[in-house]
Amino acid sequence: MTDARLAWMALVLTPGMGAIRSWRAMQRLGDAARLLSLPLTGLEGLGLPAASAQFVADGRALTAAEAEIRKTEEAGAAFLTPEDEHYPQRLKEIYDPPAVLWMRGDPTILNLPGIAVVGTRHPSTYGQGMAELLSRDLAARGLVIQSGMARGVDTAAHKGAMLAGGKTVAVWGTGVDVIYPKENKRLAEEILEKGGAILSEYPLGTFPAPQNFPVRNRILSGMSVGVLVVEAGEYSGTRVTARCAIDQGRDVYAVPGNVTNKNAWGPNTLIKQGAALTATWEDIWEGLPSHVRVQLAAGDESSPGGAASLFPEDSPQSAGRLAGLGEQELEVLGALTMDNALQLDELIEKLEGSLGSAEIFAALFELELAGQVRQLPGKNYVRVMV
Repeated sequence: MTDARLAWMALVLTPGMGAIRSWRAMQRLGDAARLLSLPLTGLEGLGLPAASAQFVADGRALTAAEAEIRKTEEAGAAFLTPEDEHYPQRLKEIYDPPAVLWMRGDPTILNLPGIAVVGTRHPSTYGQGMAELLSRDLAARGLVIQSGMARGVDTAAHKGAMLAGGKTVAVWGTGVDVIYPKENKRLAEEILEKGGAILSEYPLGTFPAPQNFPVRNRILSGMSVGVLVVEAGEYSGTRVTARCAIDQGRDVYAVPGNVTNKNAWGPNTLIKQGAALTATWEDIWEGLPSHVRVQLAAGDESSPGGAASLFPEDSPQSAGRLAGLGEQELEVLGALTMDNALQLDELIEKLEGSLGSAEIFAALFELELAGQVRQLPGKNYVRVMV
């Protein structure tokens, strides 16, 4: 443990010291390792409030840092300071980067080009499908998918990235040992198992306080080369992320939505304000800075999935997927759409006179096995975006 890393941890755990004050103090100091040996007057000279300076001078900050580091190691986690190799370099470009990041997973992916995918916790079937589809397509081309692991769009984004065999980073508003929401426990485990990472600027044990989540959104946008918005209401945390992205000079992309859907307000408004209208992965790819595309192209051979794995709609592979289906399966598939779920009774009524209920049940079973159809709660069925 270097003195500099210990000093950063001590400072961030000092009451009255937020990210901005910590960064400014360390910049004035020049050498973080000197922090813990400064006298009270020297600490006050760095701009620390009197109570904060006293906390450091009398050794309480050092004690707190040592205890937190022990807890972090015991939890199987780690932490990054701005002086560490794997600290996300793009975060250093923003106004208020985190002074310390707690993490679990693979730190080497934190400086790879990534897209932050954000949106409502209550997406429509269309919104959820688009988040998963675009994340899958982008991850397959080497981009790291970054999101907050919240319900809805975030969850779909992480899952899409992993479906492509890609990498994903979850930025939490809790400690990295406090899973929120709890139903995403398996998702968190899968992210780590598949080479992803979990990040937080909050110490271990931090509970999901509402004010933490808007604050963490600046990390999502700051780490990324661009932010993709998929469904968001007029008053939502997604607006905070989009605003952060604009302030940080990041590109903003938005999936247009049905104007009768209240969650279409966010992306549609962003498009009116200049965000790039996004329907396919190409819309984002074309907007990437040239040096990012060069970096991704250079790693194309080792990038997970690869472009050929996506089976474009007009490719022989895609045709082969449908060719394996029988007439009944194709008829049922044709009755379903990707943007609106159809309840089983409605589907039976729609196909009345053509297929019996037993034939529809059998076809749905085969389509689910083939990955062409997804069953939602309440016996609702939707066509999977492929």
